[in-house]
Amino acid sequence: MEIYIKPKKKAALLNREDILIGDVADVVAPAASETKIIRMKLRDIDGGKGAKNYLVSITDIIKKISKEYPDATINNVGEMDTWVHTTTRKRSEVPLFLWLRVAFISLVLFIGAATAIMSFHTDGQIPKIFEKYHSMFFGTEKKNPPIIAVPYAIGLALGIMVFYNHFMGRKITDDPTPIEVEIEAYEKEVTEAMIELIEKREGRLNE
Repeated sequence: MEIYIKPKKKAALLNREDILIGDVADVVAPAASETKIIRMKLRDIDGGKGAKNYLVSITDIIKKISKEYPDATINNVGEMDTWVHTTTRKRSEVPLFLWLRVAFISLVLFIGAATAIMSFHTDGQIPKIFEKYHSMFFGTEKKNPPIIAVPYAIGLALGIMVFYNHFMGRKITDDPTPIEVEIEAYEKEVTEAMIELIEKREGRLNE
């Protein structure tokens, strides 16, 4: 019998007492065997409140399945290690606190973005460049000419929306935004770091 296992890189469990194979991996096998394998328990979750982190290796999964199906051929088509993050309860958000937090973060981001743009304009002497453009095209000098500054401001806003691929809470295209790419890269690095930390911790405990 052929069994294919595709472990995940990370799994999050809520209010659970044990970790099953189906929690950390996708399984492809004959129907009756697949259901049984998915429900196999890998380990118990320590009691107590709060979040806990565990590491499940592909070898743990193979050992567990091999005990029940010693003649089966087990193929791993996924990750070698899975970080399992468990919590005992889901934190509820107070609506007022949530909106205050969103407002505070939005204010900080607005001030930071405005400061960055103004700093760039100051360093690049953008107002003087606008004055030069006005003199070149219209033959007169004018401080902060609106005929150039206003289209520039509109173009700047449109450029930001195109770059971040968002407008009014909706994506313009299906392509990932720069922020989504950075978040995905950050999550991968965190997962890799957690796996290494858990390996070191469990290695010290087993010595």
